[in-house]
Amino acid sequence: QVQLLESGGGLVQAGGSLRVSCVASGRTNSAYVVGWFRQAPGQEREFVAAISRTGSVTEYTESVKGRFTISRDNAKNTVYLQMNSLKPEDTAVYYCAARENLVVFTTARQYSYWGQGTQVTVSS
Repeated sequence: QVQLLESGGGLVQAGGSLRVSCVASGRTNSAYVVGWFRQAPGQEREFVAAISRTGSVTEYTESVKGRFTISRDNAKNTVYLQMNSLKPEDTAVYYCAARENLVVFTTARQYSYWGQGTQVTVSS
């Protein structure tokens, strides 16, 4: 079992930056792919970014490419999502998810473990 805890959300003006973090605890000595997803009110959960166990492979949804960067520090069991040039449409609850695998997945149903989410609100 792996437990995930997100932090770092908040309120920011359009054009600003935030960094959200996802700390894993429990059985963290396996090869876990980690993804970030987001869900806005009334919308389905959507993929944002994902990173392989070593950090050598990353994937992003088209709308955040060039603005968001996913990274990880395995010594700290932490995955980060640096979000720059934020837009009001980035407003959502951001969730991190993990799966014991070597393949980077981009759909929510492929992930086994989920955090509780952290709210990101971008004002115009």
